[in-house]
This record gives sequence, structure tokens and C-alpha cells, in this order.
Amino acid sequence: MKFDIIGEIRGYMDYFEFYGIPESFNVEPAKLKKKFYELSKLYHPDFYAGEDEAKQQEILELSTLNNKAYQVLNDPARRMEYILKLHDLVSEGAKPQLPADFLMEMMDINERLMEVDNATELASITAEVLAFEADINESLNKLTADYTQLDHTAQEQRRIKIANIYYRQKYLLRIKESLDTFAARL
Repeated sequence: MKFDIIGEIRGYMDYFEFYGIPESFNVEPAKLKKKFYELSKLYHPDFYAGEDEAKQQEILELSTLNNKAYQVLNDPARRMEYILKLHDLVSEGAKPQLPADFLMEMMDINERLMEVDNATELASITAEVLAFEADINESLNKLTADYTQLDHTAQEQRRIKIANIYYRQKYLLRIKESLDTFAARL
């Protein structure tokens, strides 16, 4: 199987296709690791030391691609972001339209956080944020559980909902970073 290394460098390589596995938000770690090791052996540069320079460069690029694909697909958060980017649902610097109720709750948390003056108040806000995060993660798990069994149209609709959760998670991450900053001050 020949892959377009230039396409991969420009962001077009499908890591799932490279590994010969279906696109999924939930990849079986043992199978992924097995495929990684299989391709690591196949594309190990030392086995091609006697080849011409072009072949050595191709193998080096395939070895690098294998490492990069494994790093992304092995990490659930990076895998989710990767799938959403593959389908042009997230991009750097995007300004997503988050639901007004979510934004109001986050604004309320931020305002209370700015007024925190003791560890008890901070602990209460932290617990609230963690509960919010748990709810989001539960919704995400439900949306991704049967993704591979859906038809293309249903997968597309599901990815849109997952992108919404992705942006909520990003927002929550900023709040959690603020919580850490305030915790260090108290």
C-alpha cells in the first residue's frame, strides 16, 4: 500500500486508513499497539540501509508517519480532535457557537471564581466544574459508543454533536486552569 507522504504533511493523511482500521472514537488499544509494532518493523529504516536514497527517505517518512499516527490514535482526546479535523468540524482559532445556557453557566462560574477568597468556596466551585465535566464526558461516551455501526449520514450528525462537546471541553479546560491558578493563590 503506497501512501501520499506529501498529502500527510499537508494534513490530508487518514491515520485510520494507514492502519487499516475503521474510523472510530473508541479504538481498541491492544489492536492499535499491535498494528503500530507491525508497521514499525516493516518501515524500520535500518532494514533499508542498502537501498537508494529515495527509498530510504520514503521509509523514513513512513516510519515517522507510523509514530505520529500512533501518538494521535492512542490518545482519546487527540483522536477525537483528529476525527473532527478530518471532517472539517474543528479548526484552530474557530469561534464555535456554544449554547446560551452553557455560556451563562460558565459565566456564572467565572464570576464566582473571581470573587473567591477562601479554600471552601474554591472547593465548591471545583466540585461543580468537575460534575459539569463528568456530565459532558458521559454524553460524549454515549455519542461515541456505537459510532462505527452507524451509516454515513448518522455518523455525520453524530460528529456535529461531538464537535459541540469538544468545544465545551475546551471551554471547561480554561476554567479548570483558572481554578488551578486560584488554588495556588490560596
